[in-house]
Amino acid sequence: MDKKYDIVVWGASGFTGRLVCEYLFKNYTLKGRDLKWAIAGRNFVKLEGIRKKFANDTIPIIIANSNDIDSLNELTKSTKVVCTTVGPYAKYGSKLVQACIENKSHYCDLAGEVQWIHKMIQENHESAKTNKVKIVNCCGFDSIPSDMGVYFIYKELKKIKQSIKSIDMRVAGVKGGISGGTYASLNNVIKESYEDKEIYKILSNPYSLNPNGYQQGNDRKDLRKVIYDKVSKKWISPFIMASINTKIVRRSNAISGFLYGEEFRYSEATTSGKGIKGKVRGYLNSLPLIFVAAKPKSILKKIANKILPKPGHGPSKKDRESGYYNLKFYIKTNDNKEIIARVIGDMDPGYGSTSKMLAESAICLAKDDLKESYGVLTPSTSMGESLLKRLKENAGLSFKLE
Repeated sequence: MDKKYDIVVWGASGFTGRLVCEYLFKNYTLKGRDLKWAIAGRNFVKLEGIRKKFANDTIPIIIANSNDIDSLNELTKSTKVVCTTVGPYAKYGSKLVQACIENKSHYCDLAGEVQWIHKMIQENHESAKTNKVKIVNCCGFDSIPSDMGVYFIYKELKKIKQSIKSIDMRVAGVKGGISGGTYASLNNVIKESYEDKEIYKILSNPYSLNPNGYQQGNDRKDLRKVIYDKVSKKWISPFIMASINTKIVRRSNAISGFLYGEEFRYSEATTSGKGIKGKVRGYLNSLPLIFVAAKPKSILKKIANKILPKPGHGPSKKDRESGYYNLKFYIKTNDNKEIIARVIGDMDPGYGSTSKMLAESAICLAKDDLKESYGVLTPSTSMGESLLKRLKENAGLSFKLE
């Protein structure tokens, strides 16, 4: 089926959506690179503002509504890929996923909502496979550095005839706060988990995004307290993205035919240093999580809602460009060798780096010759080596073994 556009950016007038559009315009349109793309959303005036910002009125505008399936069908019929920044996805994403499958358009998003991704897998994986559509969640800071980092490690160790026993990822350094969209999505996840015990079970199971029949294994629940870590030999505290990242990595392993091994183990946490200072810093690092995870309508939640960023708002260009992240992967091979790998991002994780990763994921789905894997997938199982190459060359990520 011929499509008018390679990519439609859905939610283009939101903060992250604007950054994705800016990236596409500066790095593809202005450089004359072959990419047909359009912007989409509910409000024409806001979308027209995007075009005025770029002083380019040739970027097509598509008007659609996340609750109007007819408008979503028209949108998805026109494009090879829908790149969406509109969350919480549990509220605004389900009909769009269905429209993409129905009209054979690939899909990528920034969802970090475990319960919704679980629902999409159960409801749409088989139909997406049948229609040869790639539905790819978690194409931002959650969970590309983790998922593609483990994939990179697997590929590198294979070259030296080594296999993975376990990987413990530790956030060694980061500059950049949680995004307003991420907080809104986390809020929705927490609200749903308090209202529905089944959702709480999905969130608690380390293997809940694995295929049915493979939802158990050796990994424990994600870290929830400050402890001394024998792996990094430092104090560690919970990492806010671990709850989604670890499950995405395990899903990648399971749906790839256990590429990393059936006994593979994976964990994530944030290092806070050595000695008493490291321990104290670990508790200080954990404070935001207490507010984020607070019960809906509680005093803590009300405080969090006031001090944490709102959707559509984000840091200045200067703050985005001065941000970074440094992820350290402690690898143990099956013959008990210990190896370290790093994934480093050159901008703040929540906005600057995330917008580049999402944009390159969309381009990869639209333009690259990818292996024939379809369904509700992960970044590594849907795009593999092609995405790894794009992340290194275009998105400011570095992957290396030490």
